[in-house]
Amino acid sequence: MYRCGVDLGGTKIEGVVLDEAGTIQFRQRIPTHREQGYEFILNQIATLYRQMQRHTAQQEHTLGIGTPGAISRKTGLLKNSCTLCLNDKPLQQDLEQLLNHRLVLQNDANCFALAEAEQGAAIAQDIVFGVIMGTGCGGGIVIHGDVLLGRQAIAGEWGHTSIDPQGPLCWCGARGCVETLISGFGVETLYQQQAGTRLPLTEIVERYRRGEEPAKSVMQQFFEHFGRAIANVINILDPDVVVLGGGLSNMDELYSVGVRSVARQVFSDEFNTPIVKNRLGDSAGVIGAALIGVK
Repeated sequence: MYRCGVDLGGTKIEGVVLDEAGTIQFRQRIPTHREQGYEFILNQIATLYRQMQRHTAQQEHTLGIGTPGAISRKTGLLKNSCTLCLNDKPLQQDLEQLLNHRLVLQNDANCFALAEAEQGAAIAQDIVFGVIMGTGCGGGIVIHGDVLLGRQAIAGEWGHTSIDPQGPLCWCGARGCVETLISGFGVETLYQQQAGTRLPLTEIVERYRRGEEPAKSVMQQFFEHFGRAIANVINILDPDVVVLGGGLSNMDELYSVGVRSVARQVFSDEFNTPIVKNRLGDSAGVIGAALIGVK
């Protein structure tokens, strides 16, 4: 049976079709254009899904959707999405009606964690914590091959734990969330505050590597916050592995300077938790969506 997955991101929507062996048969991206609103996004997904169906030869298939946020168990509506037009909408019901197919809707970080646990850097590990560090920050937990949702469907929402109550205001209404301090957007904003000009993260990192201020100061703060944020998770969950994903996971210093910062802040007489880069790259989210689907 084919497995179909859709990764609904803030800037792009990606679809994939896997065959029974888990091999990618089709993969396509289209822009989200979230500024066009909720109905437009639904139609973009429908357009992509019709392309995917052609690659299943109209055969029976499963369907999973990964998206920022989660379905509220209280209302059945989407909550906590950074694509704000999706919040308080019956996204799963609307998509099932539009696509005429049952589906599982899951948080995108959970999809990432599941894909890395099943096919990537965390194969054969019992407890996996998957981290997405990109424009924002997300997290997902997989235990013995199953995604942990939690009582309120917020398990793994690492990006919205506050590590500095006096820190920057987050879109969620709290201050000092992990997302405001170690996401790409957060680093760029901190640099702008200190330098008076905004630079892309890649340029800030290059200036840090050359020892230039204020990039050096900004990145030192970044690694300190990264250490605190990851150490908090390890102190609570004590996972077998932490897998990093998202654009920032490509920063080599995370696996040296960043890991040393984590080690200093873990509550233990030893630190041996592997903190590793993902293996599936930017395919992880959409592969995870396909893996969680239902027929």
